[in-house]
Amino acid sequence: MIKKFCSFLAAAIIMLPAPICSAEGLAGISAKSYVLVEKNTGEIIFEKDPYVKLPMASTTKIMTTLLCLESGDLDTPFVVDSEAIKTEGSSMGLVEGDIVTKRALCIGMLLPSGNDAANAVAVHLGGTFEGFAKMMNQRAAKIGMTRTCFVTPSGLEAEGHGSSAYDMALLAGEAMKNEDFAGICSKQTMKLSFGNPPYDRWLKNTNKLLGSCDGVNGVKTGFTDEAGRCLVSSCERNGISLICVTLNDPNDYADHKALYDKGFSMMEKYTVSASGCTVNVVGGEKDTLRLAADTSVSFGVRKSDIPETEQELNIKHFLYAPVEKDTYAGTVNYYCRGRYVGSSLLYTAEGTDIKKTEKKQNLFQKIRDFFIEL
Repeated sequence: MIKKFCSFLAAAIIMLPAPICSAEGLAGISAKSYVLVEKNTGEIIFEKDPYVKLPMASTTKIMTTLLCLESGDLDTPFVVDSEAIKTEGSSMGLVEGDIVTKRALCIGMLLPSGNDAANAVAVHLGGTFEGFAKMMNQRAAKIGMTRTCFVTPSGLEAEGHGSSAYDMALLAGEAMKNEDFAGICSKQTMKLSFGNPPYDRWLKNTNKLLGSCDGVNGVKTGFTDEAGRCLVSSCERNGISLICVTLNDPNDYADHKALYDKGFSMMEKYTVSASGCTVNVVGGEKDTLRLAADTSVSFGVRKSDIPETEQELNIKHFLYAPVEKDTYAGTVNYYCRGRYVGSSLLYTAEGTDIKKTEKKQNLFQKIRDFFIEL
């Protein structure tokens, strides 16, 4: 594959990133620490002590759920560990001998915030809580969560267990890329089956922003005496996605609404799409063919900001003729200020037939054709 970076035409005028707005200027926010970021670019819009490590309570279950979903085999039934489900705090209602699936446990974690579900997942995947905590911290490192230490799968208090608002925003952005995760955490209620024998029942989401704040589509609530009220949420309006995290916030729902209203008022949608791309052709009437992306990628930028963007092309060295229109030819990755924001598939925007070659004539044929023309 051919791999190279090309600047977008829109980036011909290179501008420095817009300055980060101080959260101190947003009146009435009561969180000890918080951050509002653009989901795709990671740009911080508002913040207050976003890198300070604090306990994050049940928002921990974002990681536990993500690991469970990424482990696959979500719908095979199994019996929960009888000791793991014996825990304090919120519960999805598991009892000894219950038959569940991984998918059901994920719903039990993201909606009613079941500590029993989180513990059941930890033992099922990691063997022990310690083994699963190691898995959590390894995944956190891959995401870039540098101020995070996971000790418990549920978020119940434990020495060293904590994260920063910005790290939790990174985690939420990663988790929302998982279609199963995004589908579950966006639901106010869900019906699922578990028990012994399994039977249908309804679970309700603890996230009251769903249905009460325009565009909110997740993510997770949390509370312990030490952590206070914690909330990680995701919101999309007019093609722009923002993520908000508040830690130790007695007025979290109102604060998220205020941050979203102010943040979206400052942003506008920016769209990028591959242009000017070609692929070489061997043996065709045309030596190169124009390429078109199957989709464009959009993200939010500050109004009047022209972001520095790049595209990374991964195109096949050549195609053999004949080539039909809409033949796959490669991919393009898009970056904004060095951060990956999305990708598209590249297909030929035109086709070409095999190049026709003239047959060589012997001397007799040339003399014959000469007299025929006369």
